[in-house]
Amino acid sequence: MAAVRVLRRAAAAARLRGAGPGPGPHRAASGARPPSVPERIEEKRRAALLGGGQGRIDAQHKRGKLTARERILLLLDPDSFDEYDMFVEHRCSDFGMDSSKNKYPGDSVVTGRGRINGRLAYVFSQDFTVFGGSLSGAHAQKICKVMDQAAMVGAPVIGLNDSGGARIQEGVESLAGYADIFLRNVLCSGVVPQISLIMGPCAGGAVYSPALTDFTFMVKDTSYLFITGPDVVKSVTNEDVTQEQLGGAKTHTTVSGVAHRAFENDIDALLNLREFFNYLPLSNRDPAPVCECHDPSDRLVPELDTVVPTESTKAYDMLDIIHSIADEREFFEIMPSYARNIVVGFARMNGRTVGIVGNQPKVASGCLDINSSVKGARFVRFCDAFNIPLITFVDVPGFLPELHWACLRRGPKQQQLRAR
Repeated sequence: MAAVRVLRRAAAAARLRGAGPGPGPHRAASGARPPSVPERIEEKRRAALLGGGQGRIDAQHKRGKLTARERILLLLDPDSFDEYDMFVEHRCSDFGMDSSKNKYPGDSVVTGRGRINGRLAYVFSQDFTVFGGSLSGAHAQKICKVMDQAAMVGAPVIGLNDSGGARIQEGVESLAGYADIFLRNVLCSGVVPQISLIMGPCAGGAVYSPALTDFTFMVKDTSYLFITGPDVVKSVTNEDVTQEQLGGAKTHTTVSGVAHRAFENDIDALLNLREFFNYLPLSNRDPAPVCECHDPSDRLVPELDTVVPTESTKAYDMLDIIHSIADEREFFEIMPSYARNIVVGFARMNGRTVGIVGNQPKVASGCLDINSSVKGARFVRFCDAFNIPLITFVDVPGFLPELHWACLRRGPKQQQLRAR
């Protein structure tokens, strides 16, 4: 439909220039024929590929970040990306947004489908070079379209998030677009895997959708997740806080538990995402992929004879056991820096994906507390929804009572009475 609209506009413009007796004024003055429809389409295509312009692309590279299209090309298999709605433009006419200089083909997001190691995936990549990747009505419709198709055919949705939030010029329409996306996040939950990779400063409405997805990954030093920025916090609470402290990768992977892992840079993140994708089924109706296994099932693992110490007061590393029994000693750990007294992640047994849950005696003797229980439960629920078998390694002395959380549950009055 977008291409049809472009063709109609181009044809109408050509008719206007050619109206009246004889050649139009522009043609008479310049002597050059107007561009044909294929030439106009090609010009639009070049503009879409350039995003916000070469200057903004260079600025993106100076920050150590890839552009939206470069990220997609690195994530997907070569020549497998089929782009949707390349010529769509925003429809806002307020605040001078209807001028040609504020119209960018494709708006601020690149959407489509492609393949990762030969397996289908639907992808959207927000373009920070166009209005800071902010979400417009057209932007939201493009994302909703790929999410609807992913749910219909049964394929994962991968979001490469790099957005400043709602586009303020569009007001309520932008917020309504977020509501449409959130609805699809909920409807797709447990139906197809949803993965968010945060690759820039995401604020406001741009952070809610990643929090609703199954897995959220971040990039160190360049990606941030916060409801509101440091300036607003300063004006309201008079606290000085940096972006990293407020919503950086370290904060969300170690303190809040919002993000599942953090990677060094864009390239490292996208390559790890390709590896992670190999563990997941396409939907809850499909089995997880089976890889060719070169690790014999009868191989000897002598270290297992001594990994658990004879003295119960001595700790050992549960990861040593997990790596010993997994195919090729490969284990993709989820949330390795958060609630470290429990270990969760994906491995393979005879080429088949399995979920691993194990207590970690090295941290707090492997006691279960609130954070580790939530971490383990969320992982188990995902494996249950997508029919992934679970292997559990149990070495836990019990549940750790936490006075701090108990006081919080009692409320202010009860805390005051307790303090007296």
